[in-house]
Amino acid sequence: WELESGRLLRSLEGHTDWVTAVAVSPDGRTIVSGSADRTVKVWEAESGRLLRSLEGHTDRVWAVAVSPDGRFIVSGSWDRTVKVWELESGRLLRSLEGHTDGVNAVAVSPDGRFIVSGSDDRTVKVWDLENGHLLGSLEGHTGQVTAVAVSLDGRWIASGSVDHTIRAWEVESSKGHILFWSDAAIHSLALSGAGRLLACGDAAGRVWIFERVR
Repeated sequence: WELESGRLLRSLEGHTDWVTAVAVSPDGRTIVSGSADRTVKVWEAESGRLLRSLEGHTDRVWAVAVSPDGRFIVSGSWDRTVKVWELESGRLLRSLEGHTDGVNAVAVSPDGRFIVSGSDDRTVKVWDLENGHLLGSLEGHTGQVTAVAVSLDGRWIASGSVDHTIRAWEVESSKGHILFWSDAAIHSLALSGAGRLLACGDAAGRVWIFERVR
């Protein structure tokens, strides 16, 4: 869609099941999509042409992200893995294993150093993007983690859950606290480009916006 006018520019067809996640490369030239058909697809934004289809997950792909430098795709799946792919070639670089249930959300830190994933196992995990090592497991949610986001300075992580809460975590100490308590499950999170605003969507159909979250 064209952001300014809301006009539909093109429809990209190729997945054979639900499309569950999309991400856009930092340069705006590439669109990445994840699907219940277990594939990650890479599209040329300008033409809508399918560039490549990434296969390797053994269950639904539920989350995708692109690294800030545009070099890597990160995908999370109900097969309990987080996978890192080379965007240019589509080559699978590494598979990150540690979650004990499906992965619902992934994000990459703005400096590209680490990956964050949220899972049905109620944990938020932090991984080194370069080597795939598990850096930390953040525990505190009492329900499935459905959304994650990383602050612009990379110092804290926000996570949303079906337990109705948004939690904020310090990356360095792994300490967390409840930032917001809704009366409905949290299903999505987004940070503004400058990091000043945090938005979340809940199961009651509402979007909440918070200013200067710390």
